[in-house]
Amino acid sequence: MVAQIADVSVDNDQIRVHNVYCTMDPGFVINPDGAIAQVQGSIVMGLSSTFFEEITVKDGAIEAANFDRYPLLTMKETPDMHVQLLESSSEPTGVGEPPIGPIAAAVGNAVFALTGQRLTRLPMRL
Repeated sequence: MVAQIADVSVDNDQIRVHNVYCTMDPGFVINPDGAIAQVQGSIVMGLSSTFFEEITVKDGAIEAANFDRYPLLTMKETPDMHVQLLESSSEPTGVGEPPIGPIAAAVGNAVFALTGQRLTRLPMRL
């Protein structure tokens, strides 16, 4: 289980994420620092998908043939991340993938709360 809240602003139709608050129940945590780092990395991956990742095809070929044409979130764009793990006596589970999915919804909900505009496509653009 993962819950996320995004703190965003909008300036000149640009969405900026300032903070992400994430709580996750991964079961018994063997290495808390490693688990938190994985959650943070997943949030960055999810934000890259939220804002940038897009496959476009032109003349039957993918336009972004290499990473120089495929933008990802940069360190400058990375928000502060506040991760809390809710440890339990349940069996340990993976923490790498679950935080990727909800970040787009958290950003979309924050943008809606701020602007009243519902964003329903990725990558998100105003």
